[in-house]
Amino acid sequence: MTLQAFQVADCDLTPEQLAGYLSASAIAVDTETMGLLPQRDRLCLVQICDSEGHVTVIRIPRDQKEAPYLKELLESSNILKVFHFARFDMATLLYHLGIAVQPVFCTKLASKLARTYSPRHGLKEVVQELCKVELDKSAQSSDWGSPDNLEEAQLSYAANDVRYLLPVQQKLQAMLEREERWELAQQCFQCLPVFISLDLLQYKDIFEH
Repeated sequence: MTLQAFQVADCDLTPEQLAGYLSASAIAVDTETMGLLPQRDRLCLVQICDSEGHVTVIRIPRDQKEAPYLKELLESSNILKVFHFARFDMATLLYHLGIAVQPVFCTKLASKLARTYSPRHGLKEVVQELCKVELDKSAQSSDWGSPDNLEEAQLSYAANDVRYLLPVQQKLQAMLEREERWELAQQCFQCLPVFISLDLLQYKDIFEH
């Protein structure tokens, strides 16, 4: 199925889609869930986009436990996976599909390290400044739990959440390198699996006094 150059797959990537994405050096990734607690709220969609703008959304039905082709892609050490707020998406993918994503670039972390002149680090604000595109976030709080009946506005929203991540990543990395914070950013990205393990065990603020 294709909607506005947006492929929709069920349960997993197809072998052909996997082969296409495996040739990329970096891909953008996002998820849509029924809420913000992986232990309670199920994973509904996984979106992927490469540098050529090929967007695929994978519909994940209730109680699905694995997606072998998606796992192969997201665990490939040769492909950088770019998220906005990677901590949540990585935890969701690990909890629901057993996928340990690496290597990773988080545009939200990068924005906080690079754009210290701004308190606004949401995807909408970052894309608007760096790509001069205003994202429509009206479908952000949606019922993603009935993926067979997703509306066009929801699919368009899901596509846009990954469509601009790679250009944003490149601009943020250039800023980090210019401001001599790139090494620090990489260290932050490498720490994400530790924070995700703590999140899934429901530890909070253990580094505080």
